[in-house]
Amino acid sequence: MSRPLRIEYEGAWYHVMNRGRRSDRIFEVRNDYLMFLDLLKEAAELWGVRISAYCLMSNHYHLLIHTPKGNLSRCMRHINGVYTQRFNRAHGCDGPLFRGRFKSILVNGDNYLLQLVRYIHRNPLKAGIVDHLEAYPWSSHNGYLSSAREWDWLHKDFILSILSTQERDRIGAYRQFIRNEDSDEITQVFERKKWPAFLGDEKFTSWLKGKYFEQKRDPQIPDSMILAPELETIKKVVSSYYQIDESELLKSRRGKFNEPRSMAIYLVRKLRQDSLTNISSEFCLSGYSSVSSVLETMGKLFQKNQDLHKRYEIIKNSMMIGQTET
Repeated sequence: MSRPLRIEYEGAWYHVMNRGRRSDRIFEVRNDYLMFLDLLKEAAELWGVRISAYCLMSNHYHLLIHTPKGNLSRCMRHINGVYTQRFNRAHGCDGPLFRGRFKSILVNGDNYLLQLVRYIHRNPLKAGIVDHLEAYPWSSHNGYLSSAREWDWLHKDFILSILSTQERDRIGAYRQFIRNEDSDEITQVFERKKWPAFLGDEKFTSWLKGKYFEQKRDPQIPDSMILAPELETIKKVVSSYYQIDESELLKSRRGKFNEPRSMAIYLVRKLRQDSLTNISSEFCLSGYSSVSSVLETMGKLFQKNQDLHKRYEIIKNSMMIGQTET
């Protein structure tokens, strides 16, 4: 069974969601909601995570979580597992409560954090459950409007500080922000059947690819391939290493080994797992059999020529480092 891509590090932010099995209710009565909120507070203290926003709907929940210790999976295993036990005990049932593994999106950037808080808090409004957000008791929206000590456990100050540098203006800024509709970008993200593994700008994406591609690459985690270097990046790095123009990667020399071209083809196949047909098209080869021949030749040469294999490792490693430093 395939596993979701989980990238965890100290200080990471995540949007987390889980849904009841077969979309069944996970909150039947008022005490279930209270039980889950107690569990969130318990988990925050036990695992050192920070809950910045939540919304509990009848058959699913949304959370915005900050993980200073980089331990999202361990924390969520506790939340989902313990809540299932308590729910089953309270309702006299047994077996799984949730559909499966929780969904998570790794988030980077203040703008994305703000948009996710708004998306989470506006869920009851969009579902037609209430006419105004203050009427819904099972989200953290009212916590953002209150200075009462009962909300001290909610990690909201950082989010509010993004809206205004002046503390006295923050609640007003939040009220104004939350009245706006969700952005098209965020709406499209959550309307997809398959959510993205992360949200962030190009610099953040490059950093993730450089730092985590080799570490997370796993055939049981299909989404790990989204961390692979872009095809154009591979061409650029190979051309730079050999000090040639990229156009040289498209040239075939009958009877002469074109090392840069073969190296680029091998890297694209090994790192990106692109199809032979696609590689053939990208490098102006006659067909997939020609690509297969190049890959076979490179594999044999690596066994005989240690210097060639060293060059492969140097190029591959420089590509990863380059992305990390982008």
